[in-house]
Amino acid sequence: MTLMPSVSWRWLAIAALVFAVVVLAGSALAQPPEGEPPAPAPAPAAPANPATETKAGGDPKAAAKGGPFDFIVHFFDSLGWIGILVLGAISICLVAFIVLLMLDLRSGVIEPYGFVVEFTDTVNKRQFKQAYDLARNDSSFLARVLSAGMGRLQYGLEDARQAARDMLETIKSSKDQLNSYLAVIGTAGPLLGLVGTVYGMIKAFMALNTPGVSIEPKVLAEGISHALCMTLAGVGLALPAIFFNAFFKNRIMQVSMRCGNTADDLLTQMYHNSKKPGAPGGTATPSGTVTVAPNGPLDPRSITPVKPG
Repeated sequence: MTLMPSVSWRWLAIAALVFAVVVLAGSALAQPPEGEPPAPAPAPAAPANPATETKAGGDPKAAAKGGPFDFIVHFFDSLGWIGILVLGAISICLVAFIVLLMLDLRSGVIEPYGFVVEFTDTVNKRQFKQAYDLARNDSSFLARVLSAGMGRLQYGLEDARQAARDMLETIKSSKDQLNSYLAVIGTAGPLLGLVGTVYGMIKAFMALNTPGVSIEPKVLAEGISHALCMTLAGVGLALPAIFFNAFFKNRIMQVSMRCGNTADDLLTQMYHNSKKPGAPGGTATPSGTVTVAPNGPLDPRSITPVKPG
């Protein structure tokens, strides 16, 4: 089984493009324009009324700091290129897994209503060969389960049910395996944030421990800011990963039970329809066996007498 079907590469490309645009925009905003001299600091002016100045909130530039835009710029700048690349790659994988599972676990992919109606109508007409071709040419989960069960229906209903259950478990295991990567991301996100936190605190304490050098608040703030931003990024990755892991786990269990019940009902209906005497294209024998004409063989791959289970 391939881990990422062809449809996921398109979503990976889209997510990578969006991530690249965000990173480049954040990096461009974090760097000052080249060749532009810094603006001269305005001369301090004595306030006409100290009470009014205090009420207004002090310096307008100081009041403008700390907004959402400044926070985003500072966040990307504090992460650094290594943190952006590592956390960005994990974010792309997270989005790709979520989108892929959402596409695979839709009701139209698991159990299409039109397929169920057409398959039931074909079986009621005792056109078993056409019903098998219909299931084999459909890509839904229900069709794959039915194809596996119908291939063993000539050996009895219980063999067909077991083959259908085995196919259903195979499909369910593939989706559980894909969903397990969300659990890995949910666990690894805080750990990566902890690594960044420890690294940032080490930088801060190294600045404090330098002998003969006065402590610069800017150097100390850079280390602490890097630590906190890495922690925030790791937790931000873990929260959606844990939520969608639980959501898809319940969704996989729900659709598996529904698909298995529907497949069992259709296989049972097909088996009993094949044993009804007097149907067009078949004749009843004294022993109860129905010999089906080429219009409706029970074994979809060959025309053989149907043995009662």
